Amino acid sequence: MKLATNSMAGAALAGSLLLSGGLMAPANAANQQQSGLVNVAVGDVSILNNANVGVAAQVAANVCGVAVGPVAVLAQQTARTGDASTVCTTPTGPVTITQAQ
Repeated sequence: MKLATNSMAGAALAGSLLLSGGLMAPANAANQQQSGLVNVAVGDVSILNNANVGVAAQVAANVCGVAVGPVAVLAQQTARTGDASTVCTTPTGPVTITQAQ
């Protein structure tokens, strides 16, 4: 009889832990953070703000006249770490990618 009581108590505890974990999942899902957004500037003039990494890489590559692949890697790194990246230097100033705030 004691074994049956312990088994039922263990099942009730496991069920309550499972249920409480299931109730917490939607709260975590509601926490939406934008990620992968960056800014592109030429010198001190912003030409893109809060742009998708792919769009920013394409624009920066076009301004600099370079392939988009390496620029996309720089943009992804900037979005992930927050460290600014300089793509190239133009007569009007450096083309930089910074993390959107």
